[in-house]
Amino acid sequence: MRALIQRVSSASVSVDGERIAAIAPGLLVLLGVHADDRAEDADRLARRVLALRVFDAGERRMHRSVVDVGGEILCVSQFTLLAGTRRGNRPSFTAAASPEHAEPLYERFRAATGAQGGRFGARMAVELVNDGPVTILLES
Repeated sequence: MRALIQRVSSASVSVDGERIAAIAPGLLVLLGVHADDRAEDADRLARRVLALRVFDAGERRMHRSVVDVGGEILCVSQFTLLAGTRRGNRPSFTAAASPEHAEPLYERFRAATGAQGGRFGARMAVELVNDGPVTILLES
């Protein structure tokens, strides 16, 4: 699994012009599921995201987690994070899990983090205000 995490002041996701989820300060997680990922990978990555210290605590920069600050999490499925780009100009997505394999792991990750979410497999519009900016890439 691959998670691109952004510390945000706010974030939302819309499908067909309808806002389906929105958060105030917290984390936006773009989540890609690899074809070889298992439930244990989703659980491990969820624990890492919840413990990731990317929020300021006074003079101690990046010393608090999303849990510590009472922040929210918005998770959006994004198979394109698994794109292979070594050859040619067109990305290859052979490493990405099939939708049947990926969706249960995406939902497991969301449940483990208490995240709001986008609509799996839908074309979504994601809006965010990146705070910092802080962007971190985690892999399980």
